[in-house]
Amino acid sequence: MKPIVLYWGALAILGLVHLYRITLLLPWNIPIYVTGLLVFSILFYFYKKIIAPISILGVKWNASLFAIQLLLVAIYLNSQPSLTDLALFIVFIGIEWVRLGMARKLAALVQENNLYKEQTAQLNETFRMVRSERHDFLKHVSAIHFMLENRHPDEAKAYLDELVDDYKETNLSIKGERGVVAGILHQMYRRAQTAGVAVVYDFDLPISTLPFPDPEMVKLLGNLLSNSIDASESWQKKHKGSALITLQFYKRSGLYVLICQNNSLPIPTSILDGLFQTYGKTTKGEGHEGLGTKIIQEAVDKHHGFLDFVYKNEEFTVKIKFPAIQ
Repeated sequence: MKPIVLYWGALAILGLVHLYRITLLLPWNIPIYVTGLLVFSILFYFYKKIIAPISILGVKWNASLFAIQLLLVAIYLNSQPSLTDLALFIVFIGIEWVRLGMARKLAALVQENNLYKEQTAQLNETFRMVRSERHDFLKHVSAIHFMLENRHPDEAKAYLDELVDDYKETNLSIKGERGVVAGILHQMYRRAQTAGVAVVYDFDLPISTLPFPDPEMVKLLGNLLSNSIDASESWQKKHKGSALITLQFYKRSGLYVLICQNNSLPIPTSILDGLFQTYGKTTKGEGHEGLGTKIIQEAVDKHHGFLDFVYKNEEFTVKIKFPAIQ
């Protein structure tokens, strides 16, 4: 049985015990099945609305907190119903609040650490590519010079065209960008190419123009492009066609505008309604926590931006606007 199922099951049982004791204080008799239905309804609502990444706390911390909660229940064994039961119930909820708070903070720290490692890897890979291309540049020039000297202009042109195509990939990612932004753009471009997804970067000015710290820029671009690639891959598998991702960035009327568009399979209305508003909304199926869209929204809100999205004719478009003066 999955740990998350055990967690919600244990929470339901303990919550039922607490509420049953509290109902004994009421002047009328409430059947236990009514109390049980209330508890399970509340927990089912929270199960659907929030992510409980409690496994990140480890067995030791979770076991300790559950042990304290069991001790609260054990107090009922040698006592009569009283107002103390209400205090015990509040303590029970407080412990659960602390557990979820600790889990979320730790999950955020782990994610930031993973982003830092990914960011470092992307920078190293981009730097390696640039060094490699620079190292081979004179060799390419010599080869073209030799062809022209020996009057093989067609061969030189074909060689140059192929060389330009190879350089285009790197140039798309690094021109005018800070190292971190160049790294994430280059890495996502290569990931999409590996998956057979076409990517078009259409920038009127470098994305690095946005006044974002590097970690937040990685979160915003990384999640935006990663979600687009995942959706495009799924679309390709079903339609057996070539998906396209376009990322546009420009400045208009005192606003920075970032637009990401990609092919996507149909998205249920229930997911669309809260896609960028709550954790746990995902179109990727089991094994995905639905954190990416909420992280994007948090980055937008933090910088006083506005996010809008449209899904139409199996195309998903995200438009984000930031004030040029912050």
